[in-house]
Amino acid sequence: MDAEELFSRVRFRRREPAGPLRPYLEHYWLIDWNLSQPYASHVVPHPSVNVVFQQFPAREPFGEVAGIGLELFTQKLEGRGRVCGIQFRPGGFRPFAPEHAVTEWTGRRVPLAEVYPGTDPAAVLTPDDEDVRVAALDAFLLALEPRPDPQADLAMALVDRIRTDRGIRRVGDFARSEGMSVRVLQRLFASYVGVGPKWIILRYRIHEALEHAETHTTVDWAALAADLGYADQAHLVRDFTSTVGVPPTAYAQGSR
Repeated sequence: MDAEELFSRVRFRRREPAGPLRPYLEHYWLIDWNLSQPYASHVVPHPSVNVVFQQFPAREPFGEVAGIGLELFTQKLEGRGRVCGIQFRPGGFRPFAPEHAVTEWTGRRVPLAEVYPGTDPAAVLTPDDEDVRVAALDAFLLALEPRPDPQADLAMALVDRIRTDRGIRRVGDFARSEGMSVRVLQRLFASYVGVGPKWIILRYRIHEALEHAETHTTVDWAALAADLGYADQAHLVRDFTSTVGVPPTAYAQGSR
């Protein structure tokens, strides 16, 4: 939320992972800051699992496996710090923790040592050279030796279709178009994505509404609601408000 304000206060970059990792990952994301005043960032989470290496003032470096966040996520930034994150494609994390259904991580932030014992977060966070940090992230993931998983490939492809095809509005219709039952589709998403297909559809709608609010001087919310597949503007307002915390018109005014 309010990315322009965030980027004016922190140094944010996205980096590509090593070639063998790209089928599973969206990107690495790196943030460094040195603030004279505290700042709170707010994020409407994507349907992605993240592995996050973090360094905050007066704390030892630490890491977490962050499952898909179901609610607005707020992080206070102050002093000097650094974060190196790995954003997996929806459906792409399971090969790196094959013993666990991805729903086990949903709504949770689990210490990295509980998932990958022996990992040293300082090896990722300490180097000032950004390329060295990216190489350390590559080394961490490649050492986990993810194995090809056709079900993970299927899950990633289905979420990509939801993300890019506005015509997908109902889970039943989507399942039939893919030649599977709703129950099979929901089981696949529970095991490999971490949330159900309906949640994915709604979350991408909210992300698009947020983008319109931040990039357009005026927004025809009724027309946007219809374009996003809502029955009416009231349903968009309800979902937006429950996710972001304020109605879309108020958010748009605040962004401007």
